[in-house]
Amino acid sequence: MYRHAPSRVLILGGTFDARALAARLADHPGLEIVLSLAGRTKHPAPQPVPVRTGGFGGVEGLAEYLIEQGIDAMVVATHPFAARIASNAAEAATKAGVPTLRLLRPGWTPSQEDRWRHCASVEDAPALLGERPRRVMLTIGRQQLAAFERAPHHHYLVRSVDPLDPPPALPRFESLLARGPFNHDQERALFEREGVEVLVTKNSGAGAVSAKLLAARTLGIEVVMIERPVTLPLTTVANIDAVLGWVVRQRDLLAS
Repeated sequence: MYRHAPSRVLILGGTFDARALAARLADHPGLEIVLSLAGRTKHPAPQPVPVRTGGFGGVEGLAEYLIEQGIDAMVVATHPFAARIASNAAEAATKAGVPTLRLLRPGWTPSQEDRWRHCASVEDAPALLGERPRRVMLTIGRQQLAAFERAPHHHYLVRSVDPLDPPPALPRFESLLARGPFNHDQERALFEREGVEVLVTKNSGAGAVSAKLLAARTLGIEVVMIERPVTLPLTTVANIDAVLGWVVRQRDLLAS
């Protein structure tokens, strides 16, 4: 039995990695885990630890939370494109004096068989779709669909967990409701059934390559790949095992 008071660890989540990390830490001796979710998904998957839902109110709000809740360590396991919260976390950690680590999976890299076109932001992606009307699969989340209103001649397929409410102001779009993960066969069948000509996605990373990218490679489908934004620096690791070791070291330092 662990003899010291438990260390309180805040995980800023919203990714599969965050949930997997929380599950690994849930029953770890000497740790009390809180998982923070933004609350954008109406029906989130069950989580293995207590959950806090909603924003913090910027840098100052997060710093106050860390201090008031007695958080001993923080892990930023948000989506690689959640640039604002990662930067806010870096500043808040400094203000509150809380050791902080970022879990950031490596990005994907194309093989010689892939047909990728790169861009720096979602706003840059519509210009790469061309003038000829095409069937475009968007897997970029709901928040930035408005960028594609500047290319209304394409037919868009938008996949999301929750219904699009309000729907995007795109004259030609279909909403596909589904919760992943999806395997290669499922993605390939979807692309063939829907006649997808272009896949627009973010370089989120996860494993060697995702099923949708493998399906695009298999079918020779063009991919518009949106690269990751730059955030304020945080000490970063690429896998859950490294986070586990770091959290245990923080616990032991606190207890010594």
